This record gives sequence, structure tokens and C-alpha cells, in this order.
Amino acid sequence: MTESQGELSMSSSDSYREGRYLYCVVNNGRMADFGHMGIEGNHVYTVPFDDIGAVVHRCEAKPYTTKDTKIAEEWILTHQCVIDLVTREFGTVIPLAFDTIFKGGDQTVKEWLREEYDQLRTLLAKLQGKAEYGIQIFLEKDLIEKATGENEGIQSLRREIEKRSEGAAYLLKKKFEKRLELERRTFIDKHAKSLYDEIVKFAEDVGFGPSSSEVPEKWKGRQMILNLACLALEEDVQQLGKMLGEINNREGFAVRFTGPWSPYSFVGRIKNQKAK
Repeated sequence: MTESQGELSMSSSDSYREGRYLYCVVNNGRMADFGHMGIEGNHVYTVPFDDIGAVVHRCEAKPYTTKDTKIAEEWILTHQCVIDLVTREFGTVIPLAFDTIFKGGDQTVKEWLREEYDQLRTLLAKLQGKAEYGIQIFLEKDLIEKATGENEGIQSLRREIEKRSEGAAYLLKKKFEKRLELERRTFIDKHAKSLYDEIVKFAEDVGFGPSSSEVPEKWKGRQMILNLACLALEEDVQQLGKMLGEINNREGFAVRFTGPWSPYSFVGRIKNQKAK
């Protein structure tokens, strides 16, 4: 999207200016009043433009900041609760990141909706009838080590090292370690690509997360080989879940399937959008 002049928020040292806290963009241009259900009990309502609208509350044009973790968690939870309620009311929404604040009043928001109308409309169409799902797939480390250890090139290097004296084998051991790591990576990538090709059949869009994320306690002894955010149609989710269940039953594999979530992973281009 094009970047408008101005900033989303101000530092706490700036003097007071009127602002609007944005929760989401809705696929409807009617006025709606959700009452005092927003962050810190603020009054939540829609600012419509044509056939779309933004869900907002009035605030100072500065970020919500606190050193109290519980308060911060409550703010984030409330942010999501508002989006969940609005989704039930309107259907498709574009969720905005926590603490998205525009300087100015309702007219500022309306002007942003006008300027970004075409792209917001396109994104709403893309998200129509879909939700985000998280998929993480884990593979037993013992299975990885067994498969790589059976590689003929690895076995050949191991036999060669056994024939050498400790001093003469030093460089060969370094080569062996690098080759072993390469074979591990190749084995993991082969499985990850195969699994991805199965999953993508049931997803409208897919985003990758880091496979280096910490493995949950229940899956210790396994390595995460795939970490995906999937945008999927409601009618495809049952088939997606069935297919993931089959993967979960394969020897050495484990699957974590979560959702439905608001599709934050697929609206990144407007999360930091600026407004006049």
C-alpha cells in the first residue's frame, strides 16, 4: 500500500493530540456501536466509508505502554476479543496489529479508508470465508540420525576414519562432521518439501515461520522440520485436519495443528500503514 504522510502513533513525551485506535477493517459500510468493550473500557464503534469500515475507539495519539505484564496481556486480550466479536457480527475482517493508532479523528480514518479502498477491498475478498491455522511438524531425532547414518557416503567416510591414526584422521573427521550435517539437512528438507506439497493442496495461501522455534516439552527428542501459517477455507479445514492426522500417525512424526485464528500473518503489508 502507499504510505500516507504522518505517523500511526506518538511518543509519550509528545503533547496531547486526538487519535483513533484501530482494531480491524470490516467488510461492511454500516454504522455499528459495540459499547464500552474496548481497551480500558473505551467505547468501540465503526467509522464507515462506502461499503467498508474501520472499528475504532477514541484515544490519545500515543502508544499504550506499561511495565506491568498483566496489564499488557489484558490489553492484547481485549484487542483480540473485540476483533472476535466484530468477526461474529460482520464476517470477514482485516485484523490490525495491537497498538495501531492514527493521529486525528474519525475523518482521518475515513480518509485513510478512501485512499486505501482498492487494496483493502482486494484483501477483504482474499480473506472472505477463510481463517488462519498454525501447522508445526516434528520428526524424531533418532530417525534422522538413523537415516543419515545409513547413507553410503557417510558409511564410507566412517570406515576411512577407522583405518587412520588419530592424528591422520583429524581432518577427515572434520570433513565427516560437515558431510553428516549436510546429509541431515538434505533428509529434513526432503521430508519438509514433501509435507509442504501435501498441505498446500488445502490452503489458499501459506506463510513460513522459523523451524528453529523451541520444541514443546511433549515433543522433546524431536526436531521441528516445518512451521507454517495457512490461510484456509472453512470447507477445506476438515480435509486438511484429516491429512495432518495421517501424517501424525506416521512413524517418528508428530503434528501440532491450531486455529482458527484471525489472519494476522496475511495482512502484514498494512500492519504498519501510516495515516495523515
